[in-house]
Amino acid sequence: MSEPAISKPVIPAPAANSETRIARRFRRLAEKGELGLVAYVTAGDPSLEATEKIVRAAAEAGADVIELGVPFSDPVADGPTIQRASERALRGGTTLAGVLESTRRIRAHSDVPLVLFSYFNPILQMGLEKFAAAAAEAGADGVLATDLTLEEASDYRSAMRARGLDTIFLAAPTSTDARLEKIAASSRGFLYLISRAGVTGSRDALPEELPALARRVRKFTTLPIAVGFGISLPTHVTLLGGIADAAVVGSALVDEIEKAASADAAAAAVAARIRILKDAARRGVSRRRESSERS
Repeated sequence: MSEPAISKPVIPAPAANSETRIARRFRRLAEKGELGLVAYVTAGDPSLEATEKIVRAAAEAGADVIELGVPFSDPVADGPTIQRASERALRGGTTLAGVLESTRRIRAHSDVPLVLFSYFNPILQMGLEKFAAAAAEAGADGVLATDLTLEEASDYRSAMRARGLDTIFLAAPTSTDARLEKIAASSRGFLYLISRAGVTGSRDALPEELPALARRVRKFTTLPIAVGFGISLPTHVTLLGGIADAAVVGSALVDEIEKAASADAAAAAVAARIRILKDAARRGVSRRRESSERS
């Protein structure tokens, strides 16, 4: 059976030389002095139709950027929660082409910035140029290929940027200063800072060394810094107001989806969690600004 054709979105993707939706959203957040909230969901869990409903609910609840995870059979960077989500999505027949078509349908109803979060193999299998064209036409704003190394990313970066797509790369606590400089130079939209070594998953507390790590990263970039891996509680988000520009929440949302009895229940649960986290983000930034003004 042939893959479904990817048709153009109702809301067009930005041109290659224009400000992307991601950059525009972070600029507006900075103008308001507000911490951003990046929400991750695995596309196709429990179905693509459910994902579209969940994403629209998340955007309406206050998510500033949505990461659409492309399910993969060997998600080595992900913990058990997202691994199970990928397995459910793959069993349901979700493919990269299907995720792109779902992206187009989401874009027809929402202007929320959308990042395609994928392992590199599905992108390579589709072909860099074909994928970049389809992603841009579907209304995506950026791509994060989680296991793609900088040394192998030259053609990928060229293909994505030619279509106006932001290329987002991961920085880790183990990254040297020299590598952080290269990661910053290769990134567009925002820089994704992994809070701790290991895989994704909810944690009780933020790493003590995170503020120093964020300061080290800021020496090499003026891009917004979004911190992910282990961010799940309002207290985490509140504290990040003095450290980063955005919090990335994934496993906590995917867990809500896994527990829900229906797509409507999943959308409602994700929206409720996002409203709580976004409120914490606003309160955390307010406290940071007040502290700055007193100093």
